[in-house]
Amino acid sequence: MIDAVLIFFWSFLVSVFSIPSIIFVSHIKKLLDEPNLRTMHESLTPRLGGLSIFAGFMSALTIFGTLIQGVQQLLAGCLILFFIGLKDDIVSVSAFKKFFVQILATGIVLFIGDVRITDFQGFLGIYELEPGLSYAFTFLVIIGVTNSINLIDGIDGLAGSIVLLISLVLAISFFDTSNVSLLAYSLVAFALAGSVLGFLRYNFHKAIIFMGDTGSLVCGFIIAVLSVRFVEVRPVQSSPALAIAILWVPLLDTLRVFTLRILSGASPFAPDKNHVHHYLIRMGLSQIQVILLLISINLMLVAGVWYFNDLGNTYLLLFLFTFSFLFSVVLEFFKKRPFTTV
Repeated sequence: MIDAVLIFFWSFLVSVFSIPSIIFVSHIKKLLDEPNLRTMHESLTPRLGGLSIFAGFMSALTIFGTLIQGVQQLLAGCLILFFIGLKDDIVSVSAFKKFFVQILATGIVLFIGDVRITDFQGFLGIYELEPGLSYAFTFLVIIGVTNSINLIDGIDGLAGSIVLLISLVLAISFFDTSNVSLLAYSLVAFALAGSVLGFLRYNFHKAIIFMGDTGSLVCGFIIAVLSVRFVEVRPVQSSPALAIAILWVPLLDTLRVFTLRILSGASPFAPDKNHVHHYLIRMGLSQIQVILLLISINLMLVAGVWYFNDLGNTYLLLFLFTFSFLFSVVLEFFKKRPFTTV
């Protein structure tokens, strides 16, 4: 418990006190994000907030964390993603190069750390996976979740708030002082939560700094690896369903926008304003109201799945899919409304 408290507050303090210097240097060196047709902000804003998240997270874990196998490889993957994200935030990097580095980071945790999903735990009648299928499925999960955090980073405070929620839920779920492995991953989640909370101090509407690709890639990768471990170690009976509930906002948004883009004949990777937060703003909600609504729904889903854990993965996942489909249908009714300036 002492380690968890120390790691959370250390990462928070490093993050929150480093941001003013990052903002100052960003303005001096003109490392600013310019407003355009796809963005919601109206003024030049630094986008190197990921530096503070990375500094708080890495320093806290290396001082107070338990660096078991898996956690070591997670940190190595974070390190290389940090540098490619930093370069992209400063001078821009091609999508191919970023994807290649994501493959490298994922390969480190997959093949060296042996962090992978080996069992579907009876979902659709599937239990233990063949090694090849296990590696392939885990690869897709990590890459998908990593990029989903980047996709929801569209309004002030949203990505950071979602990451904070996910990391805190995972930290509590993993917390078990009698199990060294579970406790090690709990400390990873607490370190991420503290550093993101420090960043959010300056990122809520109206934000004076963004997390950028440096932050979204690192946060997404950490959450992806933690989610894979969560499913594999089974701290609760229906861990796959609970993992989906925890990741509901980024997964829903990613699947929605990809589906809509494909149906319209566009590339699934083409940027647009069809994200969940865009639709909610069209409904007249402010940016803060959008965040509070999505966080509230996400928390209710997590609580519901946790409470009805004994129903099993199949029924719980069917419920989550049905709820997500109905939520998306409701959003479509508002897609033609113009954006409001909130």
